[in-house]
Amino acid sequence: MSRDTKSFLRSSGACLALLGALLAMPAIAAAPAAPAASATPAKPVRPTPRLPDGTVDLSGNGSWSLGWITNYERHLLDTPPGIENVPFLPWTKAMYDYVQKNQNAYDPEGFCLPPGGPRAFGTPYPAEFLQQKDRIIVIFEGGAHVWREIHMDGRAHPTGSKLNPTYFGHSVGRWEGDTLVIDTVGYNERTWLGFNGYLHSDELRTVERITRPNHDTLRYEVTIDDPGAYSKPWRMGWNIRWTEGQELQEYICQEENQFLIDLKDDFGEPFFQPTKSE
Repeated sequence: MSRDTKSFLRSSGACLALLGALLAMPAIAAAPAAPAASATPAKPVRPTPRLPDGTVDLSGNGSWSLGWITNYERHLLDTPPGIENVPFLPWTKAMYDYVQKNQNAYDPEGFCLPPGGPRAFGTPYPAEFLQQKDRIIVIFEGGAHVWREIHMDGRAHPTGSKLNPTYFGHSVGRWEGDTLVIDTVGYNERTWLGFNGYLHSDELRTVERITRPNHDTLRYEVTIDDPGAYSKPWRMGWNIRWTEGQELQEYICQEENQFLIDLKDDFGEPFFQPTKSE
């Protein structure tokens, strides 16, 4: 047997002996894992504020930061999201498609007209509620700095020639538990329901349901019922965030509005023709 072979066997035997000794040793407990880094504690959910009589208080020291809701098909209720689930009539679908092609060039709100209807709650400026016993006033910083009045005294809608069509229509409200239900008729046809060109007729009726599930959240849902523009009623909804301490600022849409001056129609002519002096 050569010297190298003897050396290999000796070293192999030593390794086997060491391995046997290790296997015979009692198991060593694994070191405890290092504690995970503590997560940032969740912000406590503040309860819904209430007036002295128990009614939900929609106001406070701050305002509601309205989001920019452009695609209503993403906020549909009862049906899966998708433009094919908005029940357009042929003329409203054709106008919707036309608006997409001209990139919303003739949006009435772009002319500083009030948004009206549900679009008022989807225009990205703050809003405040002022609650009184017989009425609720909603003040919008954007949309030409307008306000809306909701009658809470049990009155009915005017009818016939007494119903004067307006941008915001005639609104009557009531509380169903903690939900403010607002029924509105009498819209004029000078607004779009939304940024992307959801048109409507003067047959439009909306039923809005507003809740405040906690201090910092407003839930807005609306049913669109307009047989002159849609084949059946449809619903949508979204959440609105509360911003503590935020105050409304003066916003004048008409001032320095170069968009109106530069806007051209589909024939390349000024959309707003200058008034000719006599």
